[in-house]
Amino acid sequence: VQLQASGGGLVQAGGSLRLSCAASGGTFSYYGMGWFRQAPGKEREFVAAISRSGRITYYTDSVKGRFTISRDNAKKTVDLQMNSLKPEDTAVYYCAARFGFTTTEGEYDYWGQGTLVTVSS
Repeated sequence: VQLQASGGGLVQAGGSLRLSCAASGGTFSYYGMGWFRQAPGKEREFVAAISRSGRITYYTDSVKGRFTISRDNAKKTVDLQMNSLKPEDTAVYYCAARFGFTTTEGEYDYWGQGTLVTVSS
């Protein structure tokens, strides 16, 4: 499956952005999906994950209550709605896919190219 992330940009602290990841190839509904991010000078970290059906979601503590992951299996997309953004949310955001549900980076099989989110203070 090929993944294409979009929606990044520059936003002021407290603002919102919505990232989208479009999938092509494969059967999208077979894949659990995740969002990860890599801030400058730091390792890539888990942000959010959603199960194949969309009924199960999981977030890293730092984004709980601010970010929402969702998916549309008919459109083959997974979105990350980001509200109340903080400067520490600045990073390149990646979407990823694998069979089954996981929050572990190393267990994802397919990755998008990343989209840059910059939050100014």
